Amino acid sequence: MVDAGINAIPANHSDLHQWRKNFVGVSYLHPATNFEFFGAIDDLWLNEDGEYLVVDYKATAKKDEVNLDADWQISYKRQMEIYQWLLRKNGLPISNRGWFVYCNGKRDLDRFNNKVEFRVSLLSYDGNDDWVETSLIEAKKTLNRSDLPPAGENCDFCTYREETAIFEHGSGG
Repeated sequence: MVDAGINAIPANHSDLHQWRKNFVGVSYLHPATNFEFFGAIDDLWLNEDGEYLVVDYKATAKKDEVNLDADWQISYKRQMEIYQWLLRKNGLPISNRGWFVYCNGKRDLDRFNNKVEFRVSLLSYDGNDDWVETSLIEAKKTLNRSDLPPAGENCDFCTYREETAIFEHGSGG
């Protein structure tokens, strides 16, 4: 944090140990849907303004510098926004700015020597959790439907279900 010029310290919150546990995490019972929504955070920092910063750790081993620019990394950004939303729903002042601590395995070393070395990058991300509430309500509507929603063009599961339906009804090979 010091090297990156981030003016924050590791948070010392009494619930942090619980919030880091897989399948427990930070939880919130969403009244409009009656869904209990949860996620296990990696870390939490506290800035000088008294706001908490969500921190998520990622690891890879690629030649290029790490970034958050690939289309598939929208899932990382959504994950960050969900954590921010959950913590806000638990009454914490949460900064929109979160951090990804990205560890990139060094592939250019001469020898392995039974250890993996990393280059660590701190990537900031300014989240916006405005979409979470609407998405939960839409998910509830979808789950309560008596018919299946239309198949998504890029949904592997939708393609699988369409193909199995053809097979199950005897009109497929």
